[in-house]
Amino acid sequence: MAEDFNNAETFVDQVKEYVNIRLTQLKLSFAEKTSKVMAVMIAIVMLALVFFLFLVLISIAGAVIIGQWLESFWLGFVMVGGIVLIGGLILWISKDWMIRKPIMNALIKLMFDKEENEKD
Repeated sequence: MAEDFNNAETFVDQVKEYVNIRLTQLKLSFAEKTSKVMAVMIAIVMLALVFFLFLVLISIAGAVIIGQWLESFWLGFVMVGGIVLIGGLILWISKDWMIRKPIMNALIKLMFDKEENEKD
């Protein structure tokens, strides 16, 4: 009877140890996936800022060139502003399939990478 009790106690201790190890593994896995997602998000934001700065500088240069060509700087800026507005409206209309879905797919791919699961 005492031997059965010791075996049961050993089994309970092993189960507790397994659960603790599994929880630690899940925490580490969550931290790793979260850090990957944050790294990708930071890279996307930085790339977007660089692209925005590029767009602003190209727009100013284009407005100045068009203004010189039309001999009216304000008209060059109005035309470039109209082009940017039309581009923004097109982007707004198509934001679901052009922006939201690719970002969601990339994040899902990062979170549920099959190659990583096969290694474990």
